[in-house]
Amino acid sequence: MTIDPVCKAPIPQLKSAAAVRIYEGHLYYFHAADCAKSFDLDPARYSRPGGRTFTVGVMGSASGDLPEEQRQAAYLLGQAVAERKLGLITGACPGYPWEASRGFKSIGGLSIGISPALSEQEHLDRYNSPNDLFDMIIFTGSGLMGREVINIRSSDVIVIIGGHSGTLGEFSIAYDEGKLIGVLEGTGGITDILPDIVRTIRKTTGSRIVSHANPHILIDLLIETYVQSHFQKPSVFVG
Repeated sequence: MTIDPVCKAPIPQLKSAAAVRIYEGHLYYFHAADCAKSFDLDPARYSRPGGRTFTVGVMGSASGDLPEEQRQAAYLLGQAVAERKLGLITGACPGYPWEASRGFKSIGGLSIGISPALSEQEHLDRYNSPNDLFDMIIFTGSGLMGREVINIRSSDVIVIIGGHSGTLGEFSIAYDEGKLIGVLEGTGGITDILPDIVRTIRKTTGSRIVSHANPHILIDLLIETYVQSHFQKPSVFVG
């Protein structure tokens, strides 16, 4: 159960919320549209400390040929997430997710890494993954594929940068589970073929895909889409 910050009415099921807003990086649910309108007029009055942070999961190539232009795009994406005071979730891995974490931390905010490892030592040694740039690392012990599910389900929206077979697996989970997915265009890898994949599988899951080459515009489009409509069924687990 969550509470409407304006009228204080309980909202026992999130699917019954009339509206949502994202303010200062926090997610607010509203019992009625009029409450959302009142909030819009004076959000500082109704906002509360410690609200749930809206999270962006960034997934993409962790190894291989990572051109500097795409690394910079990932860095700018991280900055765009931080500037909007959203939370960042990654696989605590190198490559584009690490570049996004680096950009994110150049501004500041809550950065969470979801590790496939059992411990920090295994994270460093077996998976050759970084332990900097994260406020928290969750050691799942689930391996690379098992970690993907936790990563996706912990994120409100997903952004794909480049990517190989592992990122394709993450996209498949997110798509099957009805997530809102952002694609950073121009970053190569699976981002070049995702439209063809979606057309080929012809499966309706409730997932929506938003694409743009500009990281800042992409994040704004994802927020807009979530607030306007996707919040009503953010995943297949909301009946």
